Amino acid sequence: MPQLKSAPREANVSPGALKLKEARQYLGGLSVPTMHRLIARGLLRPNRSLRHLLFPKSELDRFLRDGLT
Repeated sequence: MPQLKSAPREANVSPGALKLKEARQYLGGLSVPTMHRLIARGLLRPNRSLRHLLFPKSELDRFLRDGLT
């Protein structure tokens, strides 16, 4: 039976969007309920076009920047 090979993955490529767990760490270790609360209040806008919530890094940076002003 032939084995399927996946395309080689670049080691130096960083993702442009993060899943919930990685986004929580990026924001300093927030809890899951806090992340869902921020989404419900409209303070964080994830991409919902896929099965998982994806947070673009630009959105996370905007949240951090706007929270400091």
